[in-house]
Amino acid sequence: MPLLGKLWASLAGPPAILDQLTITGEGALPSVYRVTDLATAAIGAAGAAIAELIGLQTAAIPKVRLDRRLASMWFASSLRPIGWEVPPVWHAVAGDYRAADTWIRLHANYPHHRQIALEVLGCPPERCAVEKAVATWQAEDLERAIVDSGGCAAMLRSRSDWTNHPQGSAVATEPVMHQTETGIGPAPTWQIPADRPLGGVRVLDLTRVLAGPVATRFLAGFGAHVLRVDPPGWEEPGIAPEMTVGKRCARLDLRNAEDRQQLARLLEAADVFVHGYRADALDRLGFGPDKLARLHPGLVDVSLNAYGWSGPWRNRRGFDSLVQMSSGIADSGMRVAAREAPLSLPVQALDHATGYTMAAAVVRGLVARHTSGTGWQVRTSLARTAELLAQAGEGDLQDSPPPETDDDVLEALETTAWGPARRLTPPLQIDGTPFRWDRPASGLGSDTPMWD
Repeated sequence: MPLLGKLWASLAGPPAILDQLTITGEGALPSVYRVTDLATAAIGAAGAAIAELIGLQTAAIPKVRLDRRLASMWFASSLRPIGWEVPPVWHAVAGDYRAADTWIRLHANYPHHRQIALEVLGCPPERCAVEKAVATWQAEDLERAIVDSGGCAAMLRSRSDWTNHPQGSAVATEPVMHQTETGIGPAPTWQIPADRPLGGVRVLDLTRVLAGPVATRFLAGFGAHVLRVDPPGWEEPGIAPEMTVGKRCARLDLRNAEDRQQLARLLEAADVFVHGYRADALDRLGFGPDKLARLHPGLVDVSLNAYGWSGPWRNRRGFDSLVQMSSGIADSGMRVAAREAPLSLPVQALDHATGYTMAAAVVRGLVARHTSGTGWQVRTSLARTAELLAQAGEGDLQDSPPPETDDDVLEALETTAWGPARRLTPPLQIDGTPFRWDRPASGLGSDTPMWD
């Protein structure tokens, strides 16, 4: 499978590990791009990394099986509530709008982003009012005005527009995963039991929607102690039930000196740091690469950026849906489907694929820590995942999507902080190593910012 080979090679993974991976199932999500292939490759890379880690302890790489159908379904949602509903993810004002010349997408799910867009447009938070206001702007002018004000927006660009854009050109030259060895750290204190290979590994999670939480959910599924830290007041009601399973969730206000000191203490005792801050944000908070190296020289440090780590947009705020607009994906969908409006991927594939690849990078970093004692710094981006998907070629809009719910792929009842639910069977099966969570999904800020 070419995509899997590319992802695994980007992680410097030993090629022989992939010989233990068997992919089953047929079909694909209908899309202008190969979304199911990407889902299978990303989850497969994460599974291969776990198998490699187990092999350090057992001297034998376990067999790994991956189901394409389930991989597709997990890229949408794994949770099936019973007697309650997950709140909608998208705010009514968020979405695609026709500007005077072309389309633009406003990301207005969060109050501060929504308020910025409305202030730039000078209109109330009503979709019809936003439509009228947007129609008076040139799309690029509106994008620039919202972004310069601290908001999030992306105009529709074609693939050729993007590849010729300074940011698109910069992203195309970046590796899928940029890896750097850091200092030698103390010997790991955790073991690698085959049934819970990440048991004892402490993962500090400073990520939000959506790739980072996917990564740390996967790590928690193999036993990692994940502590997610959010700022005061931050909520994700449409996502938390899906993404907080297996994790403890706490809050720190990093604008406060005392809370920054607590973050430093957490980092000193962490094995892994996963974060989704923009390229310059942690530096401003006093936790740049040099500080991290001093706090913990053997740290496995994996981070995500929306638009890449070089180029003029490296510090631009972004989300999966915006990167799809910028990078030509939504335009390609519109063109192939002969639609008059942008057509995005059927799932938030950039987020999910990047998340599983980040999880694979974490585990490969832990392998390096065990074998050579070195820490690892890894950088990736949604835009680079978009480039990987686009380069894989177009898919088939006539493919039949897998069913959203089917009793043969639903696990036993689980209890969440919101009510009972069932979760899809994990798409990945590793011999002797169950993929399960030790904690139910819980609300953000429901725990203390300390290691248990």
